[in-house]
Amino acid sequence: MTIILQKVPRAHQCVWSLVAAVYEENRLQAVDWQLIVRKHGSAVWRTAYRLLGNEADAADCFQETFVCALEVSRRERVRNFSALLARIATSRAMNRLRQRIRESQRNSKPAEWATVPSGNPGPADQVQGRELAVKLREALGQLPPQEAEVFCLRCLNDMSYRQIGKELGIKANRAGVLLHRARAKLRGILETVVVKEEK
Repeated sequence: MTIILQKVPRAHQCVWSLVAAVYEENRLQAVDWQLIVRKHGSAVWRTAYRLLGNEADAADCFQETFVCALEVSRRERVRNFSALLARIATSRAMNRLRQRIRESQRNSKPAEWATVPSGNPGPADQVQGRELAVKLREALGQLPPQEAEVFCLRCLNDMSYRQIGKELGIKANRAGVLLHRARAKLRGILETVVVKEEK
């Protein structure tokens, strides 16, 4: 966890340099980007790192998220930066994850994926946790984009169906349906992986 917290300020500095470059342009809109980065930066970082499991990719995703949010704020008024940033971070991380999976399939080399360490698991638990995280990331990459987004926003960011619906421009019921489909597909994908490994 301390590694993650050490990397966030460096990523913040890159975003703040962007903020300084566009400060004059946004002065009329009265958006305090430094405050937004400070307030929501750690949540964006956690979302990106949790999905990607790689500090370099998470830092790139972090920067892309704030750049995209800046572009959105230029086009329209943003009412909920927290939800917007969570959605963008999830979407960008899923895109990077899919890209990584495609590249690993092309090269037919297994990708190296670090996982976020938990309490005090034993060596067997650590290995099992890493394997599960890799399988889950690969399975998320196989889902349709909207289902993967809904799954991540609900399960990783703990957003309600209503919040997810508002962010994705769909009804809350539709968010629930997409989440159900995503869980069913993930269950099917992960079960086939387990069956293949047992053979």
